[in-house]
Amino acid sequence: MNETWKNFIQNQGAVLEGDRVQHFGHPAEERRSAAHGHVLVDLSDFSLIRARGDDTQNFLNGQLSNDIRQLDATHSQLASWCNPKGRMMVIFRLFRRSNDTLLQLPAALIENTLKRLRMFVLRAKVTLESVDAELVTIGLSGPDAKKIITEAADFAPSGDNGCETREDVTILSLPGLHPRYEIIAPTAAAEKLWERLKSKATPAGPAVWAWLDIMAGIPGIHPETNEEFVPQMANLEVVGGVNFKKGCYPGQEIVARMQYLGKLKQRMYSAHVEGDVLPRPGDSIYAPDFPGQSAGTVVEAQPSPDGGYDLLAVIQISSAAAGKLHLGSETGPPLTLQSLPYSLPAGS
Repeated sequence: MNETWKNFIQNQGAVLEGDRVQHFGHPAEERRSAAHGHVLVDLSDFSLIRARGDDTQNFLNGQLSNDIRQLDATHSQLASWCNPKGRMMVIFRLFRRSNDTLLQLPAALIENTLKRLRMFVLRAKVTLESVDAELVTIGLSGPDAKKIITEAADFAPSGDNGCETREDVTILSLPGLHPRYEIIAPTAAAEKLWERLKSKATPAGPAVWAWLDIMAGIPGIHPETNEEFVPQMANLEVVGGVNFKKGCYPGQEIVARMQYLGKLKQRMYSAHVEGDVLPRPGDSIYAPDFPGQSAGTVVEAQPSPDGGYDLLAVIQISSAAAGKLHLGSETGPPLTLQSLPYSLPAGS
């Protein structure tokens, strides 16, 4: 988070811990507004990498799980960067902005990701750099979000994963419980848009956006789950983050073999758990058919507007089918599986 935006967002009522916005003073109200109304969200938990140069498309296409050749100025796409064993190190949302390709990822992963990704550039004509000092990302969600954002910015993309840039402002439309948009803009422009939008929506911290991602069934990778999951385990191919015809990238053989020859034993599910302690990414899930060992792993969890916690978790398919799941230990709080907003392939 750059200092100018940090000062601005604090003056707007943000409660910070270090450089991370926690909430805007009323976290329970913020969660209720996300479920039933409109929220305006600081998204400083995300960082942006800018890729530019003549070889950008070929370079990224040789590293990521999606077909970057299909990325254009009108839509964004998800893609994972995997290790040679097909395990995801990070999940990006990519979009075009002018002649650049931007990769959005959790801020906690940018330093290691940027350092490691640059190692593969070699002689390719591509530069990779953080643009967090230049650009700010904010989010808007709610039943009338498209109307509200159009009135404030004069435009809004249509459909899930839409993208549109006018002058210095890029807006992405995302799947969600309600119409949902990300705005990426220089700091001064982001401040002006925040001022225009704040009377129409409840200001909220990034945890609310993470809850909306859970409701949309969109996975993320955190430091605690780095290199834990093959893309299909986290349903990444279901939400459009894998292209099986694009050719080689790190881990591609493992990912393709899992798709065409292997039998997937784990899938990502949506669940709810009661309790007083927020589950964390990487926490274990237990089931009777895997005595003494973990049957699953928490991907993301956030407080539910109705109490307890909602989460996404990669779980053994057999254990999920049996339905007897516990968080943290074999006698821990029981998990209740919930419906995802999309269908899983047959057999999952």
